[in-house]
This record gives sequence, C-alpha cells and structure tokens, in this order.
Amino acid sequence: MRVDTRHRSQAPEIMDDFNMEGVLLKDTLHKIAKINRLLGGNRITRNGVSALIKNIPVHQRITILDVGCGNGDMLRELADYARKNNRLFQLAGIDANPATVTYARELSGSWPDIQYHCQDMMDPAFQQQQYDIILCTLTLHHFKEEEIYHLMNIFRQQAKIGIVINDLHRSALAYRLFQLVCVVFNLNSMVRYDGQVSILRGFKKKELHQLSAVLNIGRYSLQWKWAFRYQWIINNL
Repeated sequence: MRVDTRHRSQAPEIMDDFNMEGVLLKDTLHKIAKINRLLGGNRITRNGVSALIKNIPVHQRITILDVGCGNGDMLRELADYARKNNRLFQLAGIDANPATVTYARELSGSWPDIQYHCQDMMDPAFQQQQYDIILCTLTLHHFKEEEIYHLMNIFRQQAKIGIVINDLHRSALAYRLFQLVCVVFNLNSMVRYDGQVSILRGFKKKELHQLSAVLNIGRYSLQWKWAFRYQWIINNL
C-alpha cells in the first residue's frame, strides 16, 4: 500500500498519553533510546550542542534543557561528553509523564549532575524558565502546527545561546525502512505503531525553512542527517 507523506499526519501516538505507565512504557522508552543510539540520533543532537558552544569559554557553565527527555539517554550522553571535554554543563530534562520522569531518574543515579522535572511545555510556568541551550530531540513532531509556532517562540525567548532540534524526515522510504527495523529488532507493538506514526508526523525540509521564515529566525542551519533526520540549529547569540 502506498505511503502518503504529502501532509503531516494528525494521528495521535500512544506515547501522547501522559498517564501511561508500567512495563510497556519502560520497554518502549528503552527501545527508542537504543534505536536512537544505533542509528546515530544522539550524535546529531550532541554535535548540534558542540556547534553552538564552540566559541564559549571552557570554564563557563552552560545550562541545557532537554524537552521531552524520555528516559534521559540524551542527557546522560551529554553529561559524559562534558566530563570528557572538561565542560561545565548544568543539565535538566522535562517530560509531561510522571512515570517517564521517575524512570529517567532511576537510570541516571550515576549522573547526579542531571535534574529531571515533570512539567508540561504548555504550562505557563514553563515559559518563565531560562536556559542557555534548549534541546528538542524527537519531540517537536508530537505537536500540531499552531502549537509548534507557539513553542518555538517560547524556546527562542528562553534560550540565550541557541536551540537544537533533531527530528524526523517525513519520507515513504523512512517509513518502509522503519518497518524493516521493527522486524530485525523484534520491537514491541507500541514502538511499531508510534514509530510509524512519528515518521508520518515528521517534516519536509521546505516546511522547516518556511517555519524559520515565519518565526523570523535569522541565524540557523538546517541539514539532513542519517537516519532520515533533520538537524536544525538555531543560534540566538
């Protein structure tokens, strides 16, 4: 059957239920993080951070927020990166699902420099918080167009240095290859369903350029990366 990628899907994902908990949620978060590592997804975000801070003195403390942090895998990798490169990172992650935040804390016991908070990005209290860098890895596609405009305006006001968006390229080939990945890795039904919907809720490059124009973003880079990702780096300095 033909995969229609002309327009972003409006179908919800199972993961969008912020009350979800239990073994299936943990297994899904684990599998998503594993796939992200294996396919180089974490590297895309990490390299984006590196690009934003290349002219920042090593001794300067940098506050980084990961929105929709999942099980915290990205933040743990950044904490290791900071230690290896003698950087001073103050790391925080937020997620709207309490069970997800609890799981991220459990997995991050050896990384005391990471803080996790249960918070909805649409909560007005979130808008008052300030950071140097905001990360949005596989999170933006969960929102509808009007919500994306709203969130991106908030992020631009919050992030002193910049923003790193790492999200999916909406593509029929990506959709079919993900189906193959599901078979190879014997992924559970939730990962299969949400992964396919996520791809159909992803973006075309021209859409992100249009979004940049509407938001009047002057300094940014937008690059396609394997595996079917877009790295969108916004420089606020």
